[in-house]
Amino acid sequence: MSEPARSDVANRRVVYEIPGQDAVRTRRNVAYQSAGGETLPLDIYELPGSERRAPRPAVIFVTGYNDLGMRKSVGCAAKEMASYASWGRLVAMCRMVGITYECRDPAADARALVGHVTREASSLGINPDRVALWSCSGNVPTALSVLMNVPGLAGAALCYGYLLDLDELTCVADAATTFRFATPAAGRSVSDLPADLPLMLVRAGRDEMPGLNAGLDRFVGHALAHNRPISVINHHSGPHAFDIMDPSPASRVAVRRVLDFLRTTLGA
Repeated sequence: MSEPARSDVANRRVVYEIPGQDAVRTRRNVAYQSAGGETLPLDIYELPGSERRAPRPAVIFVTGYNDLGMRKSVGCAAKEMASYASWGRLVAMCRMVGITYECRDPAADARALVGHVTREASSLGINPDRVALWSCSGNVPTALSVLMNVPGLAGAALCYGYLLDLDELTCVADAATTFRFATPAAGRSVSDLPADLPLMLVRAGRDEMPGLNAGLDRFVGHALAHNRPISVINHHSGPHAFDIMDPSPASRVAVRRVLDFLRTTLGA
């Protein structure tokens, strides 16, 4: 049975580009073993000639959806979406390595993928001590769970994401029921994150997703109360998924600031 046609959102690239990014080399469908023992593919975005250079820092693009479901809903796995491919190329242009992957069990497979990347760092051309996460929207609860459970990660950029249900909010749980993303960090708190972990949170001021900004604002308050090293971008005019839906100068600036955060955090 053929996959459904790709949806419009699956074909949308990031609105910010760096000249030459289409020349980035992609190593497609490199094998890793999922938490359930299944062999699944990952893609690696890197500058040509990276194998002759010192190991690079890496950014893993964490997803919170089973890719079997993604194929039914948008017509392809998350790593095949134009947004993930263009983010991977942007990261590579900033002298980092971008990694996208397929999953079946979002939280467990994300942890398995991080373990694979650190174990196989030498063959992948990656510095295992300089690995960060990028995640967005309903994928963010899975990224938070990885940050809470996998030691040694260098930081994370979390864009217009559902985070944690704090102070009796239920926006994350409610959205997960509607949109069917994983919530492996449910019941956890900001204090469960490593105390010195740099985080960048990107807020879309006109985000239309129910309860998202209320939860994000509450998370920021808790993070500040715990004196955590967070940076916040408030793209006040941005809609949800502004990086692919809103080709405005402000959206391009926000994307560039995320790249700058990752590059600075990882010492790229």
